[in-house]
Formats: sequence, structure tokens, C-alpha cells
Amino acid sequence: MEKGNLTATRELVLLGLPGSSAHPHVLATLFLCMYLVAVLGNTLMVLAVRSDSRLHSPMYLLLGHLAFVDVCFVSTTVPKMAVNLLTGTSTIALAGCLAQLFFFISFVNMDSLLLCAMAYDRYVAICHPLRYAALVSPRFCLRLVAGLWALAGLHALLHTLLMARLSFCASNVIRHFFCDLHPLLQLSCSDVSLNVLVILSVGAPLALTPLAGILTSYGLILCTVLKLTSARGKQRAFSTCSGHLSLVVLFYSSATAVYFSPASPHTPEGDALSAAVYAVVTPMLNPFLYSLRNREVKVALQKVLCEPLSAATATQDGR
Repeated sequence: MEKGNLTATRELVLLGLPGSSAHPHVLATLFLCMYLVAVLGNTLMVLAVRSDSRLHSPMYLLLGHLAFVDVCFVSTTVPKMAVNLLTGTSTIALAGCLAQLFFFISFVNMDSLLLCAMAYDRYVAICHPLRYAALVSPRFCLRLVAGLWALAGLHALLHTLLMARLSFCASNVIRHFFCDLHPLLQLSCSDVSLNVLVILSVGAPLALTPLAGILTSYGLILCTVLKLTSARGKQRAFSTCSGHLSLVVLFYSSATAVYFSPASPHTPEGDALSAAVYAVVTPMLNPFLYSLRNREVKVALQKVLCEPLSAATATQDGR
């Protein structure tokens, strides 16, 4: 497409997932179902944490924030993709693409930063239980989360502003199902050296530092657990960390496949499939991984689900 035409229309085309053109309605239905499960599950998690006073500890406050971020995270990409599949259109305005890029980077950063904060919480709880109340208080968690939101937002704004200054004249076709950094940079006919420099000098450390914090926290946890003489104590420690560790493995393995694997085997189709795992599947599984093996969360979820039914039944009986 010519530069003038693209500048006039200011529209880009999202190709979507591999094979999406063959069965668009089936794929749209599948992703809408996953989206509804993710939104419903994470919303229930937020309500459970807010409504049950037993879940007002730092660990569950962080879990509630993670559930809220996951609702926003999955809402950034799936609705637009589903609409494109159902309507047969695949265009997105350049301004809308930049907005989607901003929110996607913000929420993916918040996910990784919150996972790191939760790993630190588990480290203090297991390795320094007597100092837990002093080191990880609810007030500290709220300040920490506010700082993480500011950091994630500023980082996303930096990449979005740098992307907005570029010209796109080679092509307007994005071989992805949402607007991500690398597919957009591949379309630009401007000098992208500053964008690449910021990705390497700012983006990479911000992505790798939480992972290093998680690995360090779990390394110290493992050393502490192995020193325990009680088998019950070991089982309880591993049970406490299992849900969080499962999320970490799922999130970082799929993200690594897209952003940190060697360049030679990279294909846009493979990157899109890997991105679907951490952008859709991981938010959907979050409430299940935490609720299935956590008695307190199960009780709180039952309370959230049963109280409206009990109130409705009482109202009908009163009539």
C-alpha cells in the first residue's frame, strides 16, 4: 500500500490467528466462551476477596488485584478479535491500534509485576513467618500496587508514544490478532532504532526483573522447605505455592516463546498462538488454579454464589 493511501485511511488490518479464515464463527464462539469464563471467574474472585474478611490478608489482596488485571487484560484483545471474526471485518484504526497497544503493555506488565509481588509475599510468609506482619502489611500492599500501576502505565505510555511517531507505508497488514510491538515495528518504514533501543534497555529489564525476583523467591523458599523436618509442613508449604507457581510457569513459558526465544524459528503464526496462551488462557485459568486447592477461597466463592440465591429465596417466601 502506498504511503499516501495509508496516511489517508489510517487503518490497519489484523489477520488474526492461523486458520481463523476457515472457520471464523467456530473460533469466535470458542474465544467468546473462554472470555466469558475468564471474566466471570476473575470477577467472582474479586468479589470473594472483597466480601470475606478472612481474605483481607496481603496474599489475597494481591490475588484480588491480579484477578482484576486479568479481566482488563483479556478484555483488551478478545472482544475486538471476536467482532472481526463474526462480522468478517479485520480493520482497526491506527489510533485504536495504539490504544490497544498501550493497554496491552500496561496489563501484561501488571501481570508479571503482581506475580513477582505474590512470590515475595510467599517468601516472607514461609521463610520469615514471625516478621510477616511487619514486612508485608495491607498498607504496604496497597502502596506497592499503586506504584506498580504507575510503573506499568509509564512504561506502556513510553512505547506507545514512540510507536505513534513512526510512519507505516510498506504494508498495513498485521500478522497477529492484536496490535503488539514487534508486528507493528515490522510494518514501519521509519527508523525504528530508538524503539528497539528502548525495548532492549527498558522493556527487557522490566520483563526480566520480575522473573528474577520470582526465581530468587522460590529458590529461597525451596531451601527453607527442604530444611523442615515435618512432612506436613512441607506439604502445606508446597500447597500454598502451587497455584501461584502454576500461573508463573504458564505465563512466562508462553511469553518467552514470543519475546525471548531465538529469532530463527520465529513465525508470526507461532507467535500469535503463543500470545493467545498468555493473553487468553492464563487469565481464564487464574481463578481455577487458586480456588481448586485453597479452602479459604472455596468458602468465600461459595458465599458469594449462595448469598444472592438465599436472598432471592427469602424474598419469594416473604411474598
